[in-house]
Amino acid sequence: MLGEVEKEGGVLVLRRIHVKYKLHVPNPDEVRDTVERVNEMHVDKCPVARSIKGAIDVTTEVELLSPAP
Repeated sequence: MLGEVEKEGGVLVLRRIHVKYKLHVPNPDEVRDTVERVNEMHVDKCPVARSIKGAIDVTTEVELLSPAP
């Protein structure tokens, strides 16, 4: 997770949060469409993101990885 902070009136204010999920799945290509569809709904369904909506921009991304051997 990465947050971006700006100064507002001499006070540091959190403006943006970017969440990056790294998912280890057996067959990334088989689940890619489903994972992308779910990720698109993330911010609207996440209680924290909904609570800070309008004050802090939340973005997400997903990286699909094969499991380590």
